[in-house]
Amino acid sequence: MLNQIGRYVVSFMLIHNDYAWRHHGGPRPTLTALQAMVGSSRRQTAGFVSALKAGRFVTAVADREDGRVKCLQASPALVTEIGRSGRLFVAAMDAVARRDPGRAARLDDPDRLGELVHGAAAHVLRHGTLIAPFTRVLHFASRDCGYPLLTALIGAHYAATVPGAPAALPLKLRGLAERLNVSRAHIGNLLGEAEAAGWIRIADSRLTALDPTLLTEFEDWAAGQMLFYDDLAAAILAEPKPDAATPRYACAS
Repeated sequence: MLNQIGRYVVSFMLIHNDYAWRHHGGPRPTLTALQAMVGSSRRQTAGFVSALKAGRFVTAVADREDGRVKCLQASPALVTEIGRSGRLFVAAMDAVARRDPGRAARLDDPDRLGELVHGAAAHVLRHGTLIAPFTRVLHFASRDCGYPLLTALIGAHYAATVPGAPAALPLKLRGLAERLNVSRAHIGNLLGEAEAAGWIRIADSRLTALDPTLLTEFEDWAAGQMLFYDDLAAAILAEPKPDAATPRYACAS
């Protein structure tokens, strides 16, 4: 449900608004406020928020000062899922820098992870998205489960070219579809589009060619994310943990 950039951005900004309100003096995190700051239509945003509520990823709660105002509060499960990629980029920096203990382990907490998402989203609101310059990474991320599929392709390339890299899973439509929880036809379409564009070539369920400029683009994207989230994590971990004992909500509605 969250592995598509439009839906991811709605969740990303919802968490930002929630944490900005609870811990940073921001405005109330209402649906109207969220609709004004994401790229999807108001109707699409409302529909997706309803799906998040149904899945218990989001709760609408009454503002303590005005019970008529409903604020959107992200569940720990949503924060954990949306913050997962940022935390993993920090873990990658821990490995590169050989930090022990690393920073990523200290982010394995919904409150700190929420602050990581809040900080990243605040940067995006000020400066624009970080993914926009990486057009092919964005192309994959714009499709359902396209980004995880791209990482599987990059992983297959590393498995074939980097000594000691983990073995890659076979790039079979059935296996990929089951792993990513989408249809075989959808995976086939995504791979077909990438092959038609000359980005990849697959034979006998193996990656036989990867456009080196796509590899460079992905590695530049990943390196930038590692640096960005690592700097953000360092700043967050230097601050006291947010006080979760002072809610600005009255009760669940």
